[in-house]
Amino acid sequence: MQSAARPDVDETHNPWHTLSSEIKYHNPWISVREDQVQNPGGGRGIYGVVTMKNKALGIVPVDAEGNTWLVGQYRYPLNEYSWEIPMGGGLVELDILESAQRELKEETGLTAARWTRIARLHTSNSVTDEEGFVYLAEDLTQGELEPEETEDLRLWKLPLAEAVRMVMDDRITDGISVAGLLKAEKVLAART
Repeated sequence: MQSAARPDVDETHNPWHTLSSEIKYHNPWISVREDQVQNPGGGRGIYGVVTMKNKALGIVPVDAEGNTWLVGQYRYPLNEYSWEIPMGGGLVELDILESAQRELKEETGLTAARWTRIARLHTSNSVTDEEGFVYLAEDLTQGELEPEETEDLRLWKLPLAEAVRMVMDDRITDGISVAGLLKAEKVLAART
């Protein structure tokens, strides 16, 4: 199968023009900015942008038997329960890998001797600048959980293949988890 030719596009050209910008809200995790803009068609309007104060981090731990761990918790904004890969946030100025290692330990009690960054992604690039990273964590050692006080977590150890089936039938809907599990499956399959 032949690939389609890539369109000739100047990827550095920004057709949007910011006329003014004002922070409307902020807290320790986010700020919401309202920009007065001129859009690519020449019209004027507003653009709301949510700026994140952390990097999003996801970890797919996989043991020697091909099992992974999911974290279950009730997600307030969705008003529903969610199964996800271990994840959290890391301050922008901190080392991303160190933050991922901390999150894995806090949420699962696991530490890993082998770490591979398998994804860089933007979670919802039409409204937020949030940048996320996903790591594959291997050569695992079990320890004690260290959850944050705002977390009421449940752990589920299951085969990675089952977690991928959960993605495919919409039982896992979190974007970082979907991307992380699918990429981990591909990365591991490419090694064999």
